[in-house]
This record gives sequence, structure tokens and C-alpha cells, in this order.
Amino acid sequence: MRKPIIAGNWKMNLTPLEGETLVKALIEKVADAKCDVVVCVPFVDIAPVAAAVKGTNIHVGAQNLHFKKSGAYTGEVSADMLKAVGAEYVIIGHSERRQYFAETDETVNLKTLFALENGLIPIVCVGESLAQRDAGETDGLVSMQVKAALKGLSAQDAQKVIIAYEPIWAIGTGRTATNEQADETIGVIRGAVAEAFGQETAEKIRIQYGGSMNAKNCQGLMQMPQIDGGLIGGASLKAEDFSIIVAAASDTVA
Repeated sequence: MRKPIIAGNWKMNLTPLEGETLVKALIEKVADAKCDVVVCVPFVDIAPVAAAVKGTNIHVGAQNLHFKKSGAYTGEVSADMLKAVGAEYVIIGHSERRQYFAETDETVNLKTLFALENGLIPIVCVGESLAQRDAGETDGLVSMQVKAALKGLSAQDAQKVIIAYEPIWAIGTGRTATNEQADETIGVIRGAVAEAFGQETAEKIRIQYGGSMNAKNCQGLMQMPQIDGGLIGGASLKAEDFSIIVAAASDTVA
């Protein structure tokens, strides 16, 4: 049985004080969660948020990292820096990073390898555009992205990765894939993992849905057999909404 994981992606929102206020409101609401709970916050928020949730069941992640230990990479952040301020997880290859900041399958792979080598849990994002879905390219594209992202990993390390399926056409648009569409594509992703690492790894790896999951649609999505949680955007900025999603994920745990 795969343990569900709900991760909030705050994107470029909330000052350190605002972030601290949000997680303090969240602590009591998710205290009894049976799923893993993570908030992936802007770099400047990591230290205060990590301090605010210390000793609770809420874990903290970052939204990016560089694939080198240190060096002349102005504006970048290293794995050591992230760990030093309390990050345990890191989002890699989000569609917004791919679209606006030239992330490629190669850099996603380098970052995934480096995160694991340095004790961070990567949340690796894959997904297709509306044009690609309409052209019938979804299955081939997400399979390719998954295999490229996890290239060079052992089966044991692959099992530590969280994969987030985020159809680009359903992020920030208010549109979502149907429960069945999301489940079907996540099944394709799991199949790609099986091809690369074997069925045992495919059964163990956790795959989230990241296309505008919210307090209203989370119940149906979380009932789907292939979906192991959500990477939550806008709804993660509201303690009440985020806690409803965490509860929906917890309800699937026997």
C-alpha cells in the first residue's frame, strides 16, 4: 500500500511572515493526517516555515535547486543550502520552470540525481500541453519524460522519487482532467517506471496528480487507484482548503 502524499506548491507567493502564519494555521488542521504532508515554499520562506512546523507532521520543501554543489551560478541555490535551512523535499521540472526558465529533460535528470545524492526527496513533474493531448501524444510524451528524468538511477533510488503528473493545460486554468483521465495517464507513467525499473518499483513509487486539484474535486481524484496524492497549487495557500485535500487523501488509507 503506497502512502499518499499531499504537497503544496506555493509558487511565488507569501512573504516569510505570511508563510509562517499560514503553516501555524495549518498545523492543528492536519495533525491527524494519515498521509504525508509537505509545503514547498519560496526560498526565503524555508527557514521560518521549517522553524514553525518543527516537531509537527508537516514537512518542508523547496521549488528548485541547482545540480552543482557550489560555484559561480548567480541566483541559484544548492542542496546543502536547502538542507541547512530545513528543506527535505524539492520540486524538480515543474511545467512553469520548463516553460519560462528553459528547464530541459537533461537538467531535470541532473537535478533529480543530485537531489537524491544529497539526501533530498525530489518531486519530479511531467505533463503534456493541450496541443500534445489533442494530438494523441500524451502517453508517449509522459513516458519519455519519466524515463529521461530517472535515467541513471538504481531501482532502489527510483522508489524514493515522487512523480507529479501535471497536465500543463490544467494548471492555473481552473480546468482539470477528469478523474478517469488523470488515473489513466498516471497508469501510463507507472507503466513507464515498470519498463525502466521493473514491476516492484512501479508498485512502490508514488505518483501525484498536479492539475488544479482543489477542495471540491480532491475526493473523486483521491479515490482513483493509481493516484497517490496531489501537488497542490492555489489551494495550498488556504489552510482550510489544503486541509480538506489532506483529509481526502487520509480517507484512502486503510
